[in-house]
Amino acid sequence: MSKIKPSKGAPYARIMGVGGYRPTRVVPNEVILEKIDSSDEWIRSRSGIATRHWASPEETVTAMSVEASGKALADAGIAAEQIGAVIVSTVSHFKQTPAVATEIADKVGAGKPAAFDISAGCAGFGYGLTLAKGMIVEGSAEYVLVIGVERLSDLTDLEDRATAFLFGDGAGAVVVGPSDEPHIGPTVWGSEGDKSETIKQTVPWNDFYVGDVSKLPLNEAGEVKFPAITQEGQAVFRWAVFEMAKVAQQALDAAGIAPADLDVFIPHQANMRIIDSMVKTLKLPEHVTVARDVETTGNTSAASIPLAMERLLATGQAKSGDTALVIGFGAGLVYAATVVTLP
Repeated sequence: MSKIKPSKGAPYARIMGVGGYRPTRVVPNEVILEKIDSSDEWIRSRSGIATRHWASPEETVTAMSVEASGKALADAGIAAEQIGAVIVSTVSHFKQTPAVATEIADKVGAGKPAAFDISAGCAGFGYGLTLAKGMIVEGSAEYVLVIGVERLSDLTDLEDRATAFLFGDGAGAVVVGPSDEPHIGPTVWGSEGDKSETIKQTVPWNDFYVGDVSKLPLNEAGEVKFPAITQEGQAVFRWAVFEMAKVAQQALDAAGIAPADLDVFIPHQANMRIIDSMVKTLKLPEHVTVARDVETTGNTSAASIPLAMERLLATGQAKSGDTALVIGFGAGLVYAATVVTLP
């Protein structure tokens, strides 16, 4: 017989508040076209993207996260000192250690919470939300701050016609807390590592550091390029369109929600064609509000879902208490989907 006292947390968890931060610089497609042979029409038809935000040197991963977190805390009505854990999902914090979550927690004024980073690409927000829910129900934290943040402009090859127009910068944050009713459904998540080469960093950091030119990509001037994110566009598109709609449906089924019961659909903001295809495959009714933040924000990876959620609520396209399906998918390949009640 175990001598360990059982843990006791809240019966359920919910998102209590959301906040976002977009860098001040807005970058139109015309800027992207300075380095690639393409057109504004081609970029829009291919991705739906018209503009994106790029961070200044002062708009660091930490600075953007602190801004978004402050807004989420205010929205939730929770003091920073009440936060028991800080989870940050990012692939663009360039220090291997310490975790940027510890610095963010300190600057937010959260005291001494558990703090750690996760790397789950564009599914990172869903992974963080699931971990936060588990902490609250298990009892190791009463309130958890979940942040998705990226400076993907640092990892963009502006000479790569397939990806130069895709990526943007920003941070989104939510406060997750206790609830007497279920407001975060079961998570359907997973990975397909056999497809890991379809979205990846061009070269690992150690190859870049050693500087073996034979292993490194060069620009037109013969200079070594900084590591960047690259992808096999068609393979990723097919996977996202055909496989992620199935995952989204599984998340609806797990939550006991029919498409007609949804108010909002917030998919990862990767590509407008992917979003529209998922809406069609899922047969979502016309009354369901669909997040299309990608048009003006681009693909911000882990930040895209909370940023899109924040904008829908701020503009009145969605309202507190709405039932929303959220799904993230990307490098790994990894994915995570769940149904939530909007804060």
